[in-house]
Amino acid sequence: MMMMMMMTIIIIIIIIIIIIIIIIIIIIIIIIIIIIIITAIIIIIIIIIIIIIIIIIIIIIIIIIIIDATGTISKSIRKYVSNIPGNHEVKELQKTAILGTA
Repeated sequence: MMMMMMMTIIIIIIIIIIIIIIIIIIIIIIIIIIIIIITAIIIIIIIIIIIIIIIIIIIIIIIIIIIDATGTISKSIRKYVSNIPGNHEVKELQKTAILGTA
């Protein structure tokens, strides 16, 4: 009878140890999943930041190109424009040229 009781206690202790080990493994798996999710979120945020930076750079380049295009004119353009009948402004011609090629 005593032997039977000892065996039962040993089996219960082994089952408790197995349950504790399973719980620890589940906790470790949950922690790993959380780390993977956090890493994925960080990667997505970095990608979004890179895309935003690229868009800002493209916008700046476009603005610089437009400013350069409207600011760069030939020194003798006023002479050529004066030969055209009517009242013409260089700025209006530049604007028309830029918008006409867009």
